[in-house]
Amino acid sequence: MHHTFSHTTFCIRTFGCQMNKHDSERIAGMLEGLGALQVDTYDEADMVVFMTCCVREAADVRLLGQVASLKNLPLPKSSKLDHRIIAVGGCIGQRDGEKLVRELPHLDVVFGTHNLASLPRLIESAIEAGGHHVEVLDSAETFPTDLPSVREHSWAAWLPITIGCNNFCSYCIVPYVRGREKSRPLEDVIADARTYVAAGVKEITLLGQNVNSYGRDLYGEPRFADLLDEVDATGIARLRFATSHPKDLTDGVIERFGTLRSLMPALHLPVQSGSDRILEAMNRRYTRDHYLGLIEKLREACPGIALSSDIIVGFPGETEKDFEATYSLVEEVGYNQVFTFIYSKREGTPAASMVDDSPHEVIQERFDRLVDLVQEKAWQSNQVDAGKTIEVLVEGASKRDRSVLSGKSPKNQTVHARVPEGSSADELAGTFVSVKVEEARTWYLSGSVIEDEDAGRMLKSDAE
Repeated sequence: MHHTFSHTTFCIRTFGCQMNKHDSERIAGMLEGLGALQVDTYDEADMVVFMTCCVREAADVRLLGQVASLKNLPLPKSSKLDHRIIAVGGCIGQRDGEKLVRELPHLDVVFGTHNLASLPRLIESAIEAGGHHVEVLDSAETFPTDLPSVREHSWAAWLPITIGCNNFCSYCIVPYVRGREKSRPLEDVIADARTYVAAGVKEITLLGQNVNSYGRDLYGEPRFADLLDEVDATGIARLRFATSHPKDLTDGVIERFGTLRSLMPALHLPVQSGSDRILEAMNRRYTRDHYLGLIEKLREACPGIALSSDIIVGFPGETEKDFEATYSLVEEVGYNQVFTFIYSKREGTPAASMVDDSPHEVIQERFDRLVDLVQEKAWQSNQVDAGKTIEVLVEGASKRDRSVLSGKSPKNQTVHARVPEGSSADELAGTFVSVKVEEARTWYLSGSVIEDEDAGRMLKSDAE
């Protein structure tokens, strides 16, 4: 089969969650393994793969626009194909299947979230036989992690521990497109983590739609806290995880923020709303008080912990009083970052049939008020670090200025600092530097790299 892919080029566009980014890395791994070369732009690509997300309405519109724009784009001069192969995977592929081909007749391949491994075969059929090739399975035959991977950064790795979700929040399509929750055996996850550490990875992010319930299907009860202990014991420098559901966040996991060397002091804990009435309508299965109790315990275990969250404004039936409950919760918690969304209806979810009678202007006005508060609180949270020296994992040069390096603090803040003399941001990527913070802004910190004799020597050996 391999001859089909030698001397071909491919480009992947990823929308949506971390799990999609991870899936894209797997697809790149498979196609490169078969001799294809990854390129950055549509112009240079013989094949374009869209990894889609159907959590937000805008994603469908964006996908249709991008696929349509490829229709008349000429193939690269070196191409040996008779037309550009366009494939759509991820959640929209899973949900729409055949329907996509009817909407976009120049689409060649559609695959779902459960059969990444079929993509090369589907593309090969499209190249050799022409026509449309659609294959969407109801559940996964292999865990995506069994496939090869090309990671975006050699020093950072996504490590999926569960796929799917059992929660059925009323606004969310994920359980329908990603299927029931399945955990990977503990020893498989640890074996992967050890392999990553041996390969020089500095930061592992454990992934799942709801990491806190990890292992319930395999062991009868969640074993996420045990998993954190074992990954920490591999010697990884930095450990993070996403995403957490408040109803399953146990005291054991909270304690680990105070005890585990590698577990970074940052947690994304989506609250969605501060109103009990709306939380119930969303089927979130916790109350405002329960959530605030978790925040209190987290701050006891790890006093400087950086908290982030997701909030939906304008859920069907939300009143001014419900919104005020959300607003006051954000004031009380003082998050480092909140991702705010205006509710958008997803066909196929229970919330889609709920009566939604708030005028758009009212919802927009609430949203704007919340965003102002979020920014104010983010700015305040970052002031704590002004004047401190923090360890930064360098990601590379700042997008705006090659002489400035950009990286992440333990609290996952973006940090900028001028690149030290005689060094380059690219050389330092994937290493740790100490930065003295001179200015704390709303969305980033900036300062100077501290180089004393010892640190200088250490950084040098690190970069080699």
